[in-house]
Amino acid sequence: MTNRILILGGRGRIGSSVAQDLATHTQAQITITGRSPVAEGDEDAKWLSTKNNWTLGTQVQFLVLDLAEVDKLREAIANSDLVIHCAGPFHYRDTNVLQICIEQGVNYLDVSDHRSYTSKALKYNEQAAAAHVTAIINTGIFPGISNSMVRQCVEQFDKPEKIHLSYLVSGSGGAGITVMRTTFLGLQYPFEAWINGNWQVVKPYSEREMINFASPYGRTGVYWFDMPETFTMPHSFPSVKTVITKFGSVPDFYNHMTWIAAHIFPKWLMQRRAMIEFLSHVSHFMTDVTNPFTGIGVAVRAEVTGQKDGKTALYYADLIHENTALASGCGTGSIAQLLLEGKLKNPGVAPVEAALPTDLFVQTMESRGIKIAHNWVKNNLP
Repeated sequence: MTNRILILGGRGRIGSSVAQDLATHTQAQITITGRSPVAEGDEDAKWLSTKNNWTLGTQVQFLVLDLAEVDKLREAIANSDLVIHCAGPFHYRDTNVLQICIEQGVNYLDVSDHRSYTSKALKYNEQAAAAHVTAIINTGIFPGISNSMVRQCVEQFDKPEKIHLSYLVSGSGGAGITVMRTTFLGLQYPFEAWINGNWQVVKPYSEREMINFASPYGRTGVYWFDMPETFTMPHSFPSVKTVITKFGSVPDFYNHMTWIAAHIFPKWLMQRRAMIEFLSHVSHFMTDVTNPFTGIGVAVRAEVTGQKDGKTALYYADLIHENTALASGCGTGSIAQLLLEGKLKNPGVAPVEAALPTDLFVQTMESRGIKIAHNWVKNNLP
């Protein structure tokens, strides 16, 4: 029988990238959803065009669905073998989709990227396990592929002690307005980070640090940013005493503008939806101008420090992809493929680093032509 996949928010840039990956690597029947019919010339539906080197064909169909239509949502989930939740921003989302999947016994993936949603989803771990439902959260590129890069690094050590994740996105990253909203929503409040074995409050977009990303990016600035990994990795890797997640943009003037929004704008103003919408649309317009010059790629650098053969060492992994949105689609699509093929079963709710074995991660990345470079730095640490 043909597997049936439901992609909620599948008309958006990230959701459509997931659909593209699945259409390429599986024979599944894919249903993508949006709150309104696809209109000719719709900015978010440009990927429907053959200009992007793929067509929907008969493998993919479209369903008008608002998540508030619970009965229609329940019916769509019941008719699926796998649900992929791509309807962000997840700062605003409840766990209704996940709960229905558990009730219906349907496996679940999402591209959630905020600890508020992650913490709510993890509370359903026991219910999902009892229902034999595999629910993997925080899939995509970061979080997602980045989590598996960390796991691969952690597994090189006798005792991993510190994780440092750095992310860099060029221009819009090929993503839509929702990703812009996510960035500015992440500036609203201080957050807790696991530092030296204690939870400490960190200000968003603070403590600029220069990171040596792989070519063509090189040495570039990144800042503290609230990501689910900051919250999940201390639990996934109990010996680790510090987890750092930092993010930056190219060109660098975007970083300075984001810093101003985080530190100069009044907090009450940044906590209003109208302000988030204004900043998101302005930023998206600006990246439309700069994208032809900067590209829309992504760089991820994962560094793990720990004990190896009785000595302190550092192991790092580097990933570069020319299109951030497509890389996200590969991250989610690869896990979906493994679930559909029966190669991955992990009943319960878990983040990527706790659910996906490294050998399967390596296989799916290689099948998609995604190269991850690794290297040791031994006996040369302060």
